[in-house]
Amino acid sequence: MTDFGLQVRMLVVGAVLFAFYVFAGTALSVLLGLPLVPVLLVGILVVPAIQYKLGKWLALRGAEEMPDDQRFGYIHQMVRRLCRDMNIEEPRLMVMDMGVPNAFAVGRKGAGVVVVSSELMQLLDDDELEGVIAHELAHIKNRDVITMVVGQSIGMLVGYVAYFAVLFGGERNVGSWIMAMIASSLANALVMVFVLAISRYREYVADADARRAIGTGEPLARALEKISRGAEGRESAVDDSMNALCIFNADKGLFEKLFSTHPPTEKRIQRLRS
Repeated sequence: MTDFGLQVRMLVVGAVLFAFYVFAGTALSVLLGLPLVPVLLVGILVVPAIQYKLGKWLALRGAEEMPDDQRFGYIHQMVRRLCRDMNIEEPRLMVMDMGVPNAFAVGRKGAGVVVVSSELMQLLDDDELEGVIAHELAHIKNRDVITMVVGQSIGMLVGYVAYFAVLFGGERNVGSWIMAMIASSLANALVMVFVLAISRYREYVADADARRAIGTGEPLARALEKISRGAEGRESAVDDSMNALCIFNADKGLFEKLFSTHPPTEKRIQRLRS
């Protein structure tokens, strides 16, 4: 990542999330009367591990292995070349009918999976598809899936703190239970604003890494234009919880942009062509 401003923003947001985590872990240990260290370890190790395994399973439902045959052989060759240039291990390749042209990556370095929609392969030229795959490989190389899972775990931990604080802070009746649920949801949403900011920054980084890997940003810029047009008026079959993993997610309204997993497509294209 060469964008210094982007590095600074990610560092600031990461520091805020870490502060949320330490505060929530400390508060939860006090509320439950448990030692601080075990609470922090569960919050940063056990919960993310469970979310990671469950999220990967959910993401890959409906996907099929992409055979290295006459039909898909050129994609496998493309991935081998990119992985060699980006110095990462080859991921599993899978194909899925998503209803829209899209692609996503799950897993970590050494155990990554790239899923490409059949609609995307029909829509894009080879160099454009290469740009998209390079973007997804960058997500694996940069451990972005793990970053997002840890961020979501912090949001969950903060939500639990708010829930127990409200529930134990007054009479335990139906009203307190409802207020505790509302407080938990609001606290989780507050943390997710920062988590999704990280997600948007990571998209810019993956775009830049893809441009560096293929030598130019133009093919990925054209791909994003085609994907954006190709998704109009079509219903995605990908679960909403997987939106952060996809290369494209259209969020139009002001509220949607605040909680968007991706930066505006126009800005991504502008950066790729600058």
